[in-house]
This record gives sequence, structure tokens and C-alpha cells, in this order.
Amino acid sequence: MKLFLSLLSSATAVSSVLGAVLDKRANPKGIDVSAYQPSVDWATVKANGVSFAYIKATEGTTYTNAYFSSQYTGATNAALIRGAYHFAHPDSSSGATQATYFLAHGGGWSSDGITLPGALDIEYNPSGAECYGLSASAMVSWIKDFSNTYHSKTGVYPVIYTTTDWWTTCTGNSAAFGSTNPLWLAHFASSIGTTPAGWSYATFWQYADSGTNPGDQDEFNGSMAGLQAIAKG
Repeated sequence: MKLFLSLLSSATAVSSVLGAVLDKRANPKGIDVSAYQPSVDWATVKANGVSFAYIKATEGTTYTNAYFSSQYTGATNAALIRGAYHFAHPDSSSGATQATYFLAHGGGWSSDGITLPGALDIEYNPSGAECYGLSASAMVSWIKDFSNTYHSKTGVYPVIYTTTDWWTTCTGNSAAFGSTNPLWLAHFASSIGTTPAGWSYATFWQYADSGTNPGDQDEFNGSMAGLQAIAKG
């Protein structure tokens, strides 16, 4: 009996250690930042367990984040997997025009294992009509224009950041992107909730707008190896 208990105790210890290792590898944590976080201590962010970051590069065709270069370099130097995102203004110019602007100002991608595909942030209008004055079909066409342009120039489709509420309202809950574009879903709650049509799961989840680390708090749906695979293309 003593031998059995000893073996059981050893097995339990091994199981606990293995479980801790697996937990650390699963669902890597991330952040996304913009000019609202001009000075990020990336070494501390890394030490806090963050594995990836999205950094705002552009908005429409008239705005670039003045801190993008330092933020992107800082994340790189801290050995984070990182990528850039573009805040869409579908009422100001075509999707192709904005994708081209994004690519020219930090939104590029390369298959190096540390660069995430660029992300299209398409959501509530900060200053005007919720759907930017576009019909659902026109909005879907705009997103396709952006997505296809980005894909033609990089070889990967952009990640789409949105909320289920906005997507349902402004695209008619289009299912046109689920097979091509990874979903980054914003939902500030203890669980991710319902995903938009076409996506059976979200690749990234923005679960809070503040936390231990700067900016918004994110999680990758998978392992560290899965995150690296997305960065590899």
C-alpha cells in the first residue's frame, strides 16, 4: 500500500507539473495598443506573460500612429509575436485604397514566424452613422475590397476585428469571410459569446479594455505553436 501511495503521489506530481506546462502553452495572452499608450514597457509586458501584440498603424487614409515604429520595435525587441492593425473608415475611400495605405505605413506581412497578418478593425463609427452610411451589401463589398487587396499583396488574408453586434447590424451578419479571414472578436465578458455568421470560433478574443498590461487585453484561441503557425502563414 505504501508503494502504491508513493507511486500515486509521484504520478500526481508529474501530472501537476505537466498540466502547468500545458496551461502555460495554451491560449497565449496578448495586448493591443495605439497612440493612447505611447510608452509601453515591453520587457515588463513580456515578463507578465504576454506573447503577442497588435499595434495600431493607420486609420482611413489620413492618419498614422506617430508611436507605431517605437511600439513595433519595442515589441520585437521583447521577442513578442506582433502585427499591425488598421481602423477602417468605409465612408471616406475604397477598401482597396485603405488596404494600400495600411500596407505602405506598417501593415505589411512576411512569413518569418513573428509577424501576424495585418488586422482590419471594422466597428462602430466614432463620429457618425453606425454603419458609415453604407448598406449591408455595400459594407460587405467594401470589406472584400480591403481583404482581397491585402491578400493580393501579401499572400495572406487580414484578420477581421469586430463585434457580433456591429457585424450583424452593418453587414447583415454576412458569412462571406469565415473561410478566409481569421476572426478577432471584441466581447468584454467572462466568456466570448456568440460569433458572427461564417465563423465557428474566434482566433483572437479581446476580452477587456484594461488590465494588468497596457491597452486592451487579448487571448489567442490555441497553443503557442498555433500562434506561431499563423505568423508563419
